[in-house]
Amino acid sequence: MTKLLKKVGLSLFASLTLALLLGACSSMSMDQNHISEVTLDGAHEVPPTNSAASGSATIKIASDKTVSGTINTRGIQGKMAHIHEGALGVNGPVLVPLTKVGDDTWEVPAGTKFTDAQYASYLAGKLYVNVHSASNPGGEIRGQILP
Repeated sequence: MTKLLKKVGLSLFASLTLALLLGACSSMSMDQNHISEVTLDGAHEVPPTNSAASGSATIKIASDKTVSGTINTRGIQGKMAHIHEGALGVNGPVLVPLTKVGDDTWEVPAGTKFTDAQYASYLAGKLYVNVHSASNPGGEIRGQILP
């Protein structure tokens, strides 16, 4: 009888341990934030530009689909900047207009949150950021936001 209780006890302990581990793993994936490092250049604009300007961005998407981030540019007098929906090589609609906070710096407005469809596009690699200028009003530099 003692052997049977030990066996049942060990089995129960193993089951509880496994359940706790699985719960911890699933909550970790739910709390995961995505951070995308993006390089912007004229070659990735559609159509490509001959611009010598460049930029870099860090875009963060939290598990609740809240978006934040900063774009820094060099060699461009940016007039507008946006996050757009569109696959590599394809132009698409503006999803998020960015706020200019310095001569060469743009930010995602506080409180920005993707819809489920926009988040799915992000996960599929179908979002990009670009900066527009007076000489290239359709966009001078661009970079794809990849998860």
